Amino acid sequence: MDNQISILLAEDEPSLGQIIKESLETRNFKVTLCVNGEEALNQFQIIKPQILVLDVMMPKKDGFTLAKEIRLQDTTVPIIFLTAKSQTQDVVEGFSIGGNDYLKKPFSMEELIVRIHALIDRSSLQLKTKILPIGKFIFNFPKQTLLFNPDGNGEDSKLKMLTHREAHLLFHLYNNKNEVLDRSFILKKLWGNDDFFNARSMDVFITKLRKKLSLDENIQIVNVRGYGYKLIC
Repeated sequence: MDNQISILLAEDEPSLGQIIKESLETRNFKVTLCVNGEEALNQFQIIKPQILVLDVMMPKKDGFTLAKEIRLQDTTVPIIFLTAKSQTQDVVEGFSIGGNDYLKKPFSMEELIVRIHALIDRSSLQLKTKILPIGKFIFNFPKQTLLFNPDGNGEDSKLKMLTHREAHLLFHLYNNKNEVLDRSFILKKLWGNDDFFNARSMDVFITKLRKKLSLDENIQIVNVRGYGYKLIC
């Protein structure tokens, strides 16, 4: 069904994984169950789920490592960790690497479902509000478009399409506008590592964004040598 929420569930205990899967499916969720981290990463790239429910302790790739790799590809998909661990440092680590919620075993299915709906609702609201003013442009992050609207009434507007990476790069620049965006951070976030070749690739994308934003002379993307880039608007 089109209105089903798609969930990627990674749980290495077969009986528990099947119970969770079946319980969620009876409540109209569409669930893909994986039994290890490697399988979950492969399925994530194929199905692009709306939310992930990840066991922390899994073979081949644990939940924390899996979440780190997913965050390099997608910074917004909600992630819930399932774990028997109860140490504060484990909870802190889960949130620090990009997790959105943390559910300790044993848990009730009703609690898991409430948390899934809460994260989906929050994610949908965030997407709706990611329409951002940048000078005389309107940046629609979900649709990956830049609309040049100089007089604000729609006349003489020009629409520019952005690539996936251009949109994410501009989004991070905007979130740090008028401040330096750390070069190493954004390279690791969007390219996976900060080696020389990826750095040159990012320079090319910065040049492309400058060109697309050039209709507004008050917008600049400044290279702060040795540190990163700054969006001035």
